Formats: sequence, C-alpha cells, structure tokens
Amino acid sequence: MAVIKIMDEILSNKIAAGEVVERCSSVVKELVENSIDALSTEIKVELLESGIKEIKVIDNGIGMEKEDAIMSFNRHATSKIIDEDDLYHIHTLGFRGEALASIASVSNIDLYTSKGDIGTHVNIKGGKVILVENSDARIGTIISVKDLFFNTPARLKHLKSLYTELSNIMDFMNKIALSHPEIRFVVRNDGKELLKTDGSGNLLKCIKNIYGINIAKKMIDINACNNDYKIDGYISLPEVYRTNRNNIITIVNGRIVKNTELNRTINDSYHSYKPDNYYPIVVLNIEVDTTLVDVNIHPTKMDIKFGNIEELLDLVSNTIKDKLKKKTLIPHIEEKPIIVKETKKYEEIKLDFDTPIVNDVEEEYIVNNELIELEEETQIHEDVVEFPIMYPIGLVHGTYIICQNEIGMYLLDQHACKERINYEIVKEKLNSKRKESISMMFPLTIEYTNSEYIILKENFDFLKELNFDIEEFGINSVIVKAHPVWLPKGNEDNSIKKILELVIAKEKNFNLDKFNDNVAATMACKMSIKANTAITMEEMENLINDLRKCKNPFNCPHGRPTTIYYSKSDLEKLFKRSGF
Repeated sequence: MAVIKIMDEILSNKIAAGEVVERCSSVVKELVENSIDALSTEIKVELLESGIKEIKVIDNGIGMEKEDAIMSFNRHATSKIIDEDDLYHIHTLGFRGEALASIASVSNIDLYTSKGDIGTHVNIKGGKVILVENSDARIGTIISVKDLFFNTPARLKHLKSLYTELSNIMDFMNKIALSHPEIRFVVRNDGKELLKTDGSGNLLKCIKNIYGINIAKKMIDINACNNDYKIDGYISLPEVYRTNRNNIITIVNGRIVKNTELNRTINDSYHSYKPDNYYPIVVLNIEVDTTLVDVNIHPTKMDIKFGNIEELLDLVSNTIKDKLKKKTLIPHIEEKPIIVKETKKYEEIKLDFDTPIVNDVEEEYIVNNELIELEEETQIHEDVVEFPIMYPIGLVHGTYIICQNEIGMYLLDQHACKERINYEIVKEKLNSKRKESISMMFPLTIEYTNSEYIILKENFDFLKELNFDIEEFGINSVIVKAHPVWLPKGNEDNSIKKILELVIAKEKNFNLDKFNDNVAATMACKMSIKANTAITMEEMENLINDLRKCKNPFNCPHGRPTTIYYSKSDLEKLFKRSGF
C-alpha cells in the first residue's frame, strides 16, 4: 500500500502560511503590496487590536472581475508572471502567487472588489469558500482579514504583545510609505490615526511625516549614477543616528530590500563621522535593470542579489563620502520654539524606531497655531568645508575650549580635536612610502601563545612594511628592535603591544586601509591631550589652527564631534534677550 500521498490544498496552504505569514505585519505587507501592484494612489490600513482582531486594507486600484476575485485565492495564482522568462523581468512587488492563499488558510477573509461595474464579495474561512455574491461597484478593493491564526493555535499563542505587533506593522508601513511617496497612505489602529502621507511624491515631506520636522531638516539629498545603477534619496547628517540598522532603508525599483553588503557599505561611508556602534538614517532609492537583480530568494521577497554589486557599492560609498565632505558638520545647538499643544485637534501615535513602545504625542504648533512646514531647510548647511575662523577665550573643566566669532559661540573638546589632528598625521605616515623608524635602546621581548605566535610570524613582512624591526626570539616569542617614528613618546612599549594585538586579531578578509585606520585611531587617542588638562591660550590657538588644516576637522576618528555651535540668536533666546 502506498505510503506517500499528495497533501490536500488547504493543508499545503497552511504549511506555506508558515513561511509567508509570520505575524500581523506579514499580512499587512502582502495586502499593501498587492494594492500597490494594482496601481492604487490611495491606500488605507485600518486595524483592530493591532491587527490581531482585524486587518482591513482599502485601495482605489484597478479592482478585479468576479472570476479573478475567486481565482486569486488559489495557490500560485497570479497575473504578474506567466512564464520562466518573466522571472528575470519582475516589475511588481508580488509575483509568487502564494500570499492570498496562505492568508486565507489561517483566517476569515472578506474581499470586496470592482472594476467599476458590478462588484464582487468573496468570503473565505480557513481556506474554504463560504460565499460569493455581487456587491457595490466602488472601483478598487477592500480586503478584511479577521481572526488571524484562529485555526493554528500555536502560531496565535506566540504572537507578541499588541504594542509589539503594532510596532512591526508601523515599521513596515513607514518604509513602504518612504518607498512610494507618490501614494497617499493612511494607517489607523482602533480608530486612532498613526500615519498619514499626502501622496505628493515629495520624499522629504514623507520623511518629515515619519521622523518629524527636526530630523527632516538634517537630511542631505544624494543623486548619482553609473553604467548600471542610479541612486537617489536622503542621508542624515552624522549628528543624527540610531542604535540599530533598521533606519538604513534601501529600496530597489520600488521594493524594500535587505542586503548585508549594501548596508555595511552605507554605514562604513560614515566612518570617523559618527561612533561605530551607531547607525545613520538613510532612505536610498536604487534603480537598476531587472535582469541585474534577483528577488526570488525568499518568500518575503526582501532578500536580494545584485549583479555587478561592486559597481553599486563603489557608487554608494563615493556618493555619500563626497556629500559629507562638502558639508559643514558642526552640530548647531538650537533653542526650541515654545510649543502650544492642541490635543483636541490633532492626536497621533509616533513610533520610536529604537523601541517597541508606542507613545501618544500631540501635533506640535508654533505660537500662531500654524503647522511648521518643511521647505528647503535641509540646505541650511552650506556646501563649505572650511573650518570657521574663531578665537579662544577660555577653558572649562580643563577639557572644553570656549571660542567666539561675530556669529556666535563654539565649544571645542580639546581631546577630540587633538585626536583628529594626530589621526591624520599617523594615517599619512602609515600610507607614506618613506621608511622612518627609531632603534630602541632596550629592545622589547613579548611572549605569545602558540596560536598567536603563528599568526604574528605569518605577518612579519607586513610589520616590516610598517617600519617595525621584528624577529623570532626563542619559543613563541618575538623581539622588537625598532619601531615607526610616529609612536607616542613615553608610551612606545604599550603602543607596540597594541599594534601587534591588532595584527593578531585582524579579519580573515584583511583590508590594509581598515587596518591602518584602526592603528591610526588607536595611536591618536594615546598621543592626545587628556581631559582635565589645562593648556595655555597659545596652545589653544595652535590647536585650532592645526584642526583647521585637517581634511575632516569636525569629528574625532571615533565619530564624536570636535566642535558644537551656538548662534548669537540662540544665546539671546536662552537668556530671554530677544522675542521668541
């Protein structure tokens, strides 16, 4: 008797649902993407209890005929691809034909759709068609998903809290709104409006709606292309960053995607402009011929493979670096305007991307009750890279230099400033072809474990290129007889040990530039003025003059700011000397 049998369709759809429908946000994603593919210009998402009780998506797309409405719930039913060749020319967000069948198998669905004549209502529960009837002729589609996972209790039990489910949904909706600013999106939960965009096609306005006016003011537009790729979008100034990568949003041909190499390249482009353990806010649109990308990797269609990826990574990296180099990156400490809160007129929930907690906040108004509008305020940072002329007048806590000029006041962190100066000096020495070293009066002997010693011995030639005179010295030991001239005086032994540790710990895919950068940053820190160290006025002036000569005078090599700025008007507002 045969043991192997074909599963029935409902069972196979439930299994597929395990890949496609992980949580409420997965349902929202699939339904909203279908609405976008249906050429909708307005999409509303209405939730009850964060989508656990009901998810309703309303669009004004092209709608469906009765036959297509019924067929759409069959597995692998799709209008988006027909043959194998279409897989290499995908222009829609959906194409696998699995989503509706998977969702229908684990929920109670009502579909109302029409192309403008007689509408169709389809009701499906647990994968079984319960009802098909005529409905009104409103052009577009309304799809309601109720009682999600009612017949898969294990999946229902493992749904997160209402706040977490809502946070995941809003995270997706924020990103999809940024990927399609030409579509008007509205999201409500239990009748409360969480997101509303105007569909004007203005990406910066969309960023303002999601992140707020203060973040939108600190975004920089980018635009570049090469033979295969075109990129555009916005990147944040280095002073704006988050604790995770979730706000690096990459969009390929209108599809939100994730690619580790691309995200790493974007973050690395900010190297030395921000702390390494923080990440920028980036909305990056990538346009590419569909034959050069593959999105058919995972059912969520978020993973992607690029052809000629090195060309894309170079384009992204060079564009971001060039843009940052052309900006004056001194954080401006502004006095916030007095806010009048009108809780009865506007209420909304804004999600902080760094936490799953949802907080109610009121729409902010300036005193004349007019909503702050974003125009060209992102261009307030002039494309001037010169460090401003300023004059030191004192030192606070032996750490912060107070300076002034005709437009305002500056505070400089003397350690961060000196770190930047030393970093660029050491980096230049490391990249120099000149062989400059100093013989040690008392050679340094260091013993390692056998595994560390093997790695170090393998890199003797590399260390000699760095102007170290290093040799074997007994079992698992080395002796250093000379070192580069740029090591901090009085701390040579510790510096040598630190550099050798960096060599031992270097990555498998060793990159000389990254190694040199790491060495330069480490040595610069050890060579710099420490906090709580008093310096003379002449030393302050020399420090500022040396900082002005740096390629990037605005940040220390670890990404901390060297300088912050208070304008004259900000100071007057702080002391209530001017109107506000």
